[in-house]
Amino acid sequence: MKTKVAILGGGVAGMSAAHELIERGFDVSVYEKQPVYIGGKARSVNAENTATDGRKDLPGEHGFRFFPGFYKHITDTMKRIPVQEKIAGKEKKSSVFDNLESCERVMLARFGKAPIINIVNFPKNLADIKVLINAIAHTDMGLTKENQEFFASRIWQLITSSYERRQQVYERIGWWEYMQTDMQCEGLDPCPYEEYCVGGLTHSLVAAQPKLMSTKTGGDILLQLMLLMANPSAKTDRVLNGPTNDVWLNPWLTYLKSKGVKYYHHYKAEEFQCDPHTSSITGVKVHNHTTNTDEIITADYYIAAMPLERMAPLVNKEMLTIDPSLQFLVDLSRKKEHSLNWMNGIQYYLNQDVALTKGHVIFIDSPWAVTAISQVQFWSDFKLSEYGNGQVKGILSVDVSDWFTIGLNGKTAKECTLPEIVDEVWNQMEKSLNTGGQTLIAKSMIITSHVDSDIKDKVEFVKNDFLSEHNSEPLLVNTANSWSLRPESITEIQNLLLASDYVRTYTDLATMEGANEAARRAVNGIISKSGSSASYCKIWNLHEPNIFAVLRWLDKRRFDKGLPWKEEIPWLFKVLHELIYLYHKLTGFK
Repeated sequence: MKTKVAILGGGVAGMSAAHELIERGFDVSVYEKQPVYIGGKARSVNAENTATDGRKDLPGEHGFRFFPGFYKHITDTMKRIPVQEKIAGKEKKSSVFDNLESCERVMLARFGKAPIINIVNFPKNLADIKVLINAIAHTDMGLTKENQEFFASRIWQLITSSYERRQQVYERIGWWEYMQTDMQCEGLDPCPYEEYCVGGLTHSLVAAQPKLMSTKTGGDILLQLMLLMANPSAKTDRVLNGPTNDVWLNPWLTYLKSKGVKYYHHYKAEEFQCDPHTSSITGVKVHNHTTNTDEIITADYYIAAMPLERMAPLVNKEMLTIDPSLQFLVDLSRKKEHSLNWMNGIQYYLNQDVALTKGHVIFIDSPWAVTAISQVQFWSDFKLSEYGNGQVKGILSVDVSDWFTIGLNGKTAKECTLPEIVDEVWNQMEKSLNTGGQTLIAKSMIITSHVDSDIKDKVEFVKNDFLSEHNSEPLLVNTANSWSLRPESITEIQNLLLASDYVRTYTDLATMEGANEAARRAVNGIISKSGSSASYCKIWNLHEPNIFAVLRWLDKRRFDKGLPWKEEIPWLFKVLHELIYLYHKLTGFK
């Protein structure tokens, strides 16, 4: 008889766990609270009530997808999700990984100044070189020589610090403090150093508040992005070539079901029934919202693939008797004003295609940390005329990453009604894009818009209540020193595994990559506990070039002696460093 596994949560973590388990011969059932959609925060949705004359509702997103080149886990899974395509009338097999498109540029849009457009990959042609030189030539960013030199020194310290120092020291230091932002920004408002060096990519692309995020998390991710840009073979920034459900999640669910996964919609976990004497879960009480009834589901193993704010309330005293460390999960959830943030999407459906640039647009000084991408340029096979009123020619997909800073309208995003959010985000984009006499976007272009359905049109709410129904799906942020509160996938409860973005992972970031890695760790736990002969799931650590290995080793020696990081390098190792560099250059070895 097959080992039965019940997965609670059908987001990326739950689907990833189901994928790995079903391919290894387990009996898998997934229980998801969403009545229709799959994929959790990664999903796309229908912009309701936008269809006319028999067409389909326009495609909306929880937030645009972003697949940086250092992702290994989720892209490995995508390569194992087949899709059928017809080429010249013949069936051609491919995977959803083939639906990733590489971005070529990034635009830094700025209030009252011309945007800075730069390459995101290693330059491959003359056009790339020209764009790079033009970006470097910008002298109106306001950064002083001291700012630039200090930022470079901080990055150099990160990349030459041992992994042990990063984990045990930098994890306890906030990104804002490590970058000495207050000192560099003294007397400046706004501060170019904060906008370009401290916030920048980390704030806009991963919704991590620079004043809260740990230096280990922020530093590791920033290094990964920078190193990708310096790698001639890497693709730094990738996006999907169609709505997320169409080109990824729906084919994924089809594949899982074809392999035997049972996926149940509209189920919400209510209670873990735990027996301290056997150190195991005996059943899980779930509420079936379709029938409005409670049910008890049983399995040999249970994977909790729910987010922090849903899992923590389910931890009960019987579970804590077996595994007291689960109390840390409860403690982490109680720090909600720091641990949970918001990152939600808005789509503007336009009467013309406004490409802006072949990649992401970061509105570097927008109060609400707005980031956008023009979708249609990447959706070459998507028949947009079959959606909405048939007149939509372009889609600007926007993410709002800061809902708690006052905008141009004198309100935080959290305080606004939905129409106010739509209006204010557009105003922030206009102020950044319509500069120098150019009008790149205008409100007359908007046919309609869609705000992520997780954001409820609610004005009155409890101050700082991040779990209010104003946003039903907040995002975990790895704050300084939160690693100590985060659990491993394998618990002391014999048949309970954890798979969510709060689990300790190499990725160490609340992303679909982190969720997929957590799921693999949970599956490996089941393989080990059950005595299965199935192969373990592969797990990758973040990669940094071996050229810096000598310097990291030197720092580890200092760290083991209790000494702080030091820039000085003995002459012998300088020579060795140069020899390694020459070897890599001649051989092309990475």
